[in-house]
Amino acid sequence: MLLFKIASTHIRSRLRQTVVSTLGVALGVGFSVAMASLMEGSQRDFTATLIDAIPHVEIRDEQRAPAVQPATAEYDAVAYYGLRPKEDLRGIRNPTEALASLRDWVNGSMAQRLSGQAVLRYAGQDIGMTLVGVVPKRELAVSKIRDDMRSGDFEDLATNANGLVIGDKAAEKLGAELGDTVTLTSANGVAKRFKIVGLFHSGITSSDEGLAYAPLKAVQILFEKPDIINSISIRLDDIGEANAVAARAERQLGYKAISWEEANEGLMEAFFVRNIIMYTVVGAILVVAGFGIFNIVSTIVHEKSRDIAILKSLGFPEGDIQQIFVLEGLVIGVLGAIAGSALGFSLSSYLASIKFEFTQDVEITHLPIHFSILHYAIACLLALFSAGIAGYIPARKAARLNPVDIIRGAT
Repeated sequence: MLLFKIASTHIRSRLRQTVVSTLGVALGVGFSVAMASLMEGSQRDFTATLIDAIPHVEIRDEQRAPAVQPATAEYDAVAYYGLRPKEDLRGIRNPTEALASLRDWVNGSMAQRLSGQAVLRYAGQDIGMTLVGVVPKRELAVSKIRDDMRSGDFEDLATNANGLVIGDKAAEKLGAELGDTVTLTSANGVAKRFKIVGLFHSGITSSDEGLAYAPLKAVQILFEKPDIINSISIRLDDIGEANAVAARAERQLGYKAISWEEANEGLMEAFFVRNIIMYTVVGAILVVAGFGIFNIVSTIVHEKSRDIAILKSLGFPEGDIQQIFVLEGLVIGVLGAIAGSALGFSLSSYLASIKFEFTQDVEITHLPIHFSILHYAIACLLALFSAGIAGYIPARKAARLNPVDIIRGAT
């Protein structure tokens, strides 16, 4: 307590400089917390949007590695010429059995799909579309298409064998409206008439102009693939199990299974690098604030040199002298951390309250701010670390001063 009282007396003797240094630390902590909250909030918001837009796990009618040829297994060196695959319809055969085997252990919802390219024709105009055959009830369990519907109902596909749901941009291009009948033609030349029962708007131009949904049976007929699908979408109760579920499903079915993390591996790496940059900038801000503490403690050491000599003459060891000035730096750091945490919370709350007026197609109207105690803890610990180092360097010099030289007036 005696050392703390001496340190607080020194700080109060230079109150103006102490306040300035404390404000420097507070500003560093406050802006660091606000920046970290904004960056992590934007990352979480983007990730949540991404996860909602794609399946957690998708099983495709592909093989992760090419099939091993018999000659390769028998001979060390083999060259192939004119090798052609068997003429066979590509896809996942017997989807009912595949889905049943997955339901035994997968905690989540599943939906089968058959997608392919088709030409949509209406009133003499043609548009290339990606046609997706779905079971409406199951599709709604794994996707957010219901939230994107602008007119009609997606579930009408279950009651209309030739129903079609397309993007509002595609309908606008064709001049078609809800209830109109259009023609879809597959690559095999098979044509089939569909009735538009719904229009959706996802905000993604490629989807709104080139994506359509229809009942699975109707699409299988159009593509001449009866009882065949080419993908299974899985939405898990716990997205953290995505990689494990994908690996097990691939071993069980033999088809390529991709988790959302694998599908967006490059994006996850970019987020990791961005977080490193963010915390590096936060650390740099607080190190700069630490120079203010270093400056005031160094000034106090210079001004209180005679006090140091008197204390050492009274029997204070070098360790106590050093602790006094380290405490001065830490006190400024603690005060700055407390004030900075309050400032950071205020800034984050203000940023979260700002509203943006966009068109009706854009749903985000506020800045995505994520409040986390971890941001405050990291910023405060870095501030205290900088304050401790800034106080230790001049404190070490103060502890080594020779009291005899100081009293005699030596420099």
